[in-house]
Amino acid sequence: MRMVGDEGRAVFPFTAIVDQERLKLALLLNAINPRIGGVLIRGPKGTGKSTAVRALADLLPEVEAVEGCPFNCNPRDPTNMCEFCRMRVSAGERLSVVRRKMTVTDLPIGATEDRVVGTLDIEKAIREGARALEPGILAQANQNVLYVDEINLLPDHIADVILDAAASGWNVVEREGISVQHPSRFILVGTMNPEEGELRPQLLDRMALHTEISTILDPMLRVEVMKANMGFEDEPTSFRLKFREQQEALIKRIVKAKEILPKVQIPDILFEAVARMCINLQVDGHRPDIVIMKSARTLAAFNGREEATPQDVLDCAYLALSHRTRNLGMEPPAPDRQIEEEFRKGLEFSRIRTVP
Repeated sequence: MRMVGDEGRAVFPFTAIVDQERLKLALLLNAINPRIGGVLIRGPKGTGKSTAVRALADLLPEVEAVEGCPFNCNPRDPTNMCEFCRMRVSAGERLSVVRRKMTVTDLPIGATEDRVVGTLDIEKAIREGARALEPGILAQANQNVLYVDEINLLPDHIADVILDAAASGWNVVEREGISVQHPSRFILVGTMNPEEGELRPQLLDRMALHTEISTILDPMLRVEVMKANMGFEDEPTSFRLKFREQQEALIKRIVKAKEILPKVQIPDILFEAVARMCINLQVDGHRPDIVIMKSARTLAAFNGREEATPQDVLDCAYLALSHRTRNLGMEPPAPDRQIEEEFRKGLEFSRIRTVP
């Protein structure tokens, strides 16, 4: 377990975060299965959004990367390699591999488009292709977490670039008729304070999971928050040591879940139940259905099971549907009560239909 973050500062332990169970679950699911597609954390200032994201860094698993590659290419996956690494593999070269922990890459406030996508030397690009690209944040984020604080305040053109890369897994830089690309597969985590403005619908829909956190109103839990905050500030090293066993146990659980994940099966009845739920809720598009099922598989793996249950699906439906507009944007997201009600109806109907 790392005692400090990548910047050399002490990191608040993830297992010391008080309450906020859905927030923690959404982050953990993405750490286990980056293909879920990220999470949006919405809440007022001072509720621990950034603390939770940075705390995730301790728990992130190791990944393999091509040693010396500025784009953090995956040495085992040709579909996640830059042009130069693919050429080396095609030529029969054995790529040097390094193992490292995934990191949280911050998108600085006010970052320019060149800082995000990288800068391209046109003359060099004609001769050398991808090597002419000076890597940007999207290269650094490959196989890592891209953290965007105040994501609702992002300029539209920067948001579009990040969304395109998140959707395709590639960063494409085009200048004066020259196009260069490199892999950029990352877990997108955004935080926002709704008092400062909402997200564009296009951006909101692309965030796979969503959780809304609020100020804790339980006095005893607030006492825990105060004591944890002060204890960490006074003696960060000794505070972290108190949670060392819990942190290490959670890391092992994440690693085990990644091993189990490919084996997890989902009964057909649950697929049908989710389809009926989303139809009855008038959820737009098919992305929510897919996100729910990917997340449910991951949750089952996190709980050490090789088959997803209805409760896995329902728990993930809350995270996947709580920010989705409905009926072509005419209706707001469904509340938890309605999500549960429609899921139960869909599940019962599917069970009755499959009885011989």
